Amino acid sequence: MSIGALINVFGLLLLILFMFAVLAVSFFNAITEGEVLDPDYKNFKNFNSAYLLLFAIATGEDWNKLMYDCVKTAPDCTQGKTCGTSWAPLYFISFIMVITHVMLNLFILVIIQQFEAFYVAEDNPIKIFKINFDLFHDRWVEATASNGTKCQKISQRHISEFLQMLPAPLGFLVTQSEDTENNDADVKRKVIKMGINTVGGQIQFNELLYRCMRRLYGNFKLTRKMQIIELKT
Repeated sequence: MSIGALINVFGLLLLILFMFAVLAVSFFNAITEGEVLDPDYKNFKNFNSAYLLLFAIATGEDWNKLMYDCVKTAPDCTQGKTCGTSWAPLYFISFIMVITHVMLNLFILVIIQQFEAFYVAEDNPIKIFKINFDLFHDRWVEATASNGTKCQKISQRHISEFLQMLPAPLGFLVTQSEDTENNDADVKRKVIKMGINTVGGQIQFNELLYRCMRRLYGNFKLTRKMQIIELKT
């Protein structure tokens, strides 16, 4: 998880505060007195005061008392001082629910970032699997973009050609530094061993991906380091 993601979530938090502050000035600017509200600092008379007050209650401090200050209506209030609107509970409860959700995700992002930085090794199987999946997906799109199946199927006749486009260890691409043992006949024998299922001479994306991954990870074994981590957990 990158620093950019954290900045995006924090920017979203500030944007939400901005929108709710504008609404608060429109709804509650006439209220100047209450258990929490006062005419000098804690009020909604202008955008700056509203923004700072919402930022304070975003931590959960006295937000319910502030809501009760804004919910009073005539004849139980003083016009121009304590009269608010009956819609105040909807406003404050919505604000707390949204802001709590965003802040929770912000903290989760921080935890995930620290976990990835200090506990997830660069060569862990999950990252390797993702790299292999992205590589397979890119080659699949190249091979099936123009066959009229919307990248969903590939003809059985083109399997050998496709796998020779796919670099090792998923496929059988032969580089210039290698010999020519991976010829067409050899590739066809390997394809037969993979046991790929076909439907009407066509092979689905998931089927071929599964067979390639199974060939690669079918004999996967835990390393000594992985076994130690597993025992600790």
